[in-house]
Amino acid sequence: MPINDEPLRKIIELERKKDYLDSAVIGGLDKFLHHWAGQINNPQLLSRFRGLHLEKPSYTSLTKQQRQQWLDSLLGFLAEVESTEVKENGTRLKPPVSRPSPAIKPSIASQSINLPITAVRGISLSLATKFNKLGMKTVRDLLYFFPRRHLDYSQLKTISQLGEGEEQTIIANVWQAGEVRLGGRRSSEAIVGDETGNVRAVWFNNPYLAKQLATNKRVVLSGRVSSFHERLVFESPEWELVEDRELIHTGRLVPLYPLTQGLRPRQVRKLMKEVIDGWAGGLEDFLPSELKERCHLLELPQAISQAHYPQDEAAKDKARLRLAFDELFLLQLGVLSKKRDWQEGQPGNRFNAETPVLAAFLDSLPFTLTKAQQKVLGELLADLSQPRPMSRLLQGEVGSGKTVVATAALLAAAASGYQGAFMAPTEILAEQHFATICQLLARVSHQEGEGYCCRYSGLLPRPLTVALLIGDVTPARKQELQQSISSGEIDIVIGTHALIQRGVDFCRLGLAVVDEQHRFGVSQRSALRQKGFSPHVLVMTATPIPRTLALTLYGDLDLSVIDQLPPGRKVIKTKWLQPTQRDSAYSFISRQVASGRQAFIICPLIEESEAIEAKAATVEYERLSQVVFPELRLGLLHGRMSAKDKDKIMRRFRSGELDILVSTPVVEVGIDVPNATVMLVESADRFGLSQLHQFRGRVGRGQEPSYCMLLAQNPSEISRQRLDIIEKVQDGFALAEEDLKLRGPGEFFGTRQSGLPDLRMARLSDVALLELARSEAIRLFEKDPTLEKPEHQPLMNELTRIWPEAGEWS
Repeated sequence: MPINDEPLRKIIELERKKDYLDSAVIGGLDKFLHHWAGQINNPQLLSRFRGLHLEKPSYTSLTKQQRQQWLDSLLGFLAEVESTEVKENGTRLKPPVSRPSPAIKPSIASQSINLPITAVRGISLSLATKFNKLGMKTVRDLLYFFPRRHLDYSQLKTISQLGEGEEQTIIANVWQAGEVRLGGRRSSEAIVGDETGNVRAVWFNNPYLAKQLATNKRVVLSGRVSSFHERLVFESPEWELVEDRELIHTGRLVPLYPLTQGLRPRQVRKLMKEVIDGWAGGLEDFLPSELKERCHLLELPQAISQAHYPQDEAAKDKARLRLAFDELFLLQLGVLSKKRDWQEGQPGNRFNAETPVLAAFLDSLPFTLTKAQQKVLGELLADLSQPRPMSRLLQGEVGSGKTVVATAALLAAAASGYQGAFMAPTEILAEQHFATICQLLARVSHQEGEGYCCRYSGLLPRPLTVALLIGDVTPARKQELQQSISSGEIDIVIGTHALIQRGVDFCRLGLAVVDEQHRFGVSQRSALRQKGFSPHVLVMTATPIPRTLALTLYGDLDLSVIDQLPPGRKVIKTKWLQPTQRDSAYSFISRQVASGRQAFIICPLIEESEAIEAKAATVEYERLSQVVFPELRLGLLHGRMSAKDKDKIMRRFRSGELDILVSTPVVEVGIDVPNATVMLVESADRFGLSQLHQFRGRVGRGQEPSYCMLLAQNPSEISRQRLDIIEKVQDGFALAEEDLKLRGPGEFFGTRQSGLPDLRMARLSDVALLELARSEAIRLFEKDPTLEKPEHQPLMNELTRIWPEAGEWS
């Protein structure tokens, strides 16, 4: 049997792109090759395989240069495999030219579906180019090219039962058909009838159709019926001649596929029917039989077929359930595997969680931790006292006290003899965290030094050193700090994510805290591991994420939530304004600035292009500067600016040099400007509840009352619901749940930054299915964590195929 080398080639290609970090495949290349080697049954090839020491690889132990050479040898071996197969078998497999028989071997079909789409009868090279624009390159892609929706043309009526305005289907005889002019354009017209009466059908701007409707032919018409001069008429209905074959365009649930220029609906439907009939039957089902029986799931070929051309609504729903389960199950298996690899790949560092240093620190705080903070700190300390590396996501709104909890964890690291790294997405946020942590530590110990490095005595038996490492540091000072980090003199270092990427070597890194970085995934953790560490990792976010989304996006992280704000936190007064109230909003901003406050103005979200968005923001900034607020100092922030320029503007705003910051939706999460009391959001109806709540969180950081004004031009019904909700609700988690219900997961974070996996069938609002997929994934992991049992080999192959292409979802 031929060896399927396609997954391995893809993995090698991805491993090169990922700079040889051994992160291209779940569990690493060593484990994958061990499985792959089992396919080789040619003695000559097996001998060559062993000669290259590929049956017992040790990729993890190689240097980067050695890994590069080793992969080159592996590619050479694959070339030998291909050449040997061609000699033995003559040619590669040919695609089926008709419907496959039920007895077709899945292994053959699974290789066939990886053929290019030109293997499908009717898809030429020029047509393939058009399908390529939709991401369709292989037969497998086409099988998973699901319709956007289905038109229900299944309800058959007689002509006498037709009613105006509905989607309806009839079977009738063609009495006459010919070309006519309608609205000055050449069109087709037909009179058709059944035993109950006659009806007219017209097709605008389509004169050639009449020739296909020969007199006395039986025809099926499906579409909307309208009234013209008090007589019913079908306007441009779908049509199909009644022949000895299954209906495609009429008389059933008819699929509507995504299209691009040069692809027509009827053409795509016909080709897709060809693909489903010819190839779906041979798909190898990768789910274990007992799981399918336990969860009452369809077989994969049946589910694919019914997703495209369902017999009825019930069959369509069952197909969606099976395919949605597949997506969520594979996703959960992947993230659980990453979690296991992270925690079991190398032992972690066990911290002393009962250290008196923590008690002294908590006693020194000018406030008592909320119950939510105490619970989360307990979860963190329990993780830190284990010999496996922590992998945890901490969610908490702005002002909920995440930084205090993170500081306590960093102190536990230092007290146990390890270093801690605190990473923020921008330099200004890194500075902000450095200042906050230094203030907290100064309350419990004596502070020495200033600037980028502070020492605290009286807390540990030795001085505790905290440093800030950012671009503003002079080269000489930076080198000095880097040496102190590598020698272990610095206990806690705060900076951006560049801390783990270049030029910084830690002595004993025990804990990495990552703030507001939704994409701190497996490659960043591999970068930590490349430095020889398996630190505990705490990822923090101020974006409230519903539990279902969190389980999906961050399934490899344990979840902790600070769902309680400290007492006395001010409510931000929120008001939805009509366009006629714009001038009064501007007047309110002027009065606030006159009393010494500052304001944000958020420009509309423009999905089409960041360049257009930046240009529109620049025009609005000039209008506001010259016409509306000519006496005030305004600054502009948009996504096309360099990080350095953004940083400069934010510093000026934070220091009070600017009165109003005009910004596109890039305004950074977490930026602390206590003097800003007003947030005005233009075209607020274009944003989701979670985004609006994030904008609102930019104000209300100080002691003064704060306000959020939402301008909406012509909000839709759903937008009105959103604006009504955010006026009344201040709880970010409640808003996040509502947002998921109203907008769906694809838009949850805004189109550009969703980071969501490519879920075609699954809906993340379907909590029950997600929980089922997760529980089944956990159950399977407990039985066969490495998927080594023969019955799990197809599932292992599918996971290997999916994860290299899917990118990092955590």
